This record gives sequence, structure tokens and C-alpha cells, in this order.
Amino acid sequence: MVRLDEVGDRDGWRCWLCDEPVDPDRSVNDDRGPSVDARMTDRKAKAKRRGSLDLPERLAHRSCNTKKGNIEAVVQWADHLFLVDPSPIIPSVERLVNKGGREVMARCPTRSDAGVAATWLLDRISRLEPDLTVSVDIDEGGGQYLLALSA
Repeated sequence: MVRLDEVGDRDGWRCWLCDEPVDPDRSVNDDRGPSVDARMTDRKAKAKRRGSLDLPERLAHRSCNTKKGNIEAVVQWADHLFLVDPSPIIPSVERLVNKGGREVMARCPTRSDAGVAATWLLDRISRLEPDLTVSVDIDEGGGQYLLALSA
């Protein structure tokens, strides 16, 4: 298991679930205190990979980690983004990690909205999957703008 300080430094002391800052000086028993979360939720998969060094551990608030429990985690899109039909972020990123390719993430009504969403998405993914190199394409069509990730 990796030390909390190492995970916190690597993740920039931001919760991978809610994307809010984590205070390293808070108690690990405090709801907003730091905890380490293995992103994998399937118990059988965890048991199988427990001896592996590449178990994806991420920094999370204790309350975010507890709330997620043993269910599939959801990373929310930011409320300030103007999106239509946004795709779930974690499954899309996992497909890009495993297979590469291209994933359509959302539709936006204007190029400006798509640009703001693209900047936010690249930043969010860079902290969610630091080793994944992705680019965001904004494709115009049908009076809307498609936001697509390519790996």
C-alpha cells in the first residue's frame, strides 16, 4: 500500500471523486480528511490484484470514499458547463485506457461552451488518469458541437 503523503502529492491534494481540495492536516477520521481509495470496486478483482503494484489508488475525502462504498464511482461533470447528453466520465476514460480510440463525451450548443467544457475535461482527466495522454476534438455538425476524446 502506498503512503497517504505519496498519493496526496501525486494527486495534488484533490479528491478524485468530487475534485475539491483535500486538507492534508485534517484528521483521517474527519469527514473532509484525507483517505486513500482504490478505484476498483469489485471485491474479486481487488483480491486478484492485491499483490499487484499497479492497483490504482487515488486520494479522496473520507466522506467521499465512504459514500462511494463498494459501488461503481461516478465523477460528476461540473455544474457550470452547458452540456447535452454528457457521457459518464469514468467508463469512457477506462475504455480509452484499455483500448485507445475515440469517445464522444457530450454535445454543446456553441463553440464557446464546447471550448470551456474541453478545457475542464482535459484538466479533470489529467488528474483522474495521469498516465493517459488524450486530446479533445470539437466537431461541428447539425447546429451543435460534439466534444470527443482521442487517446
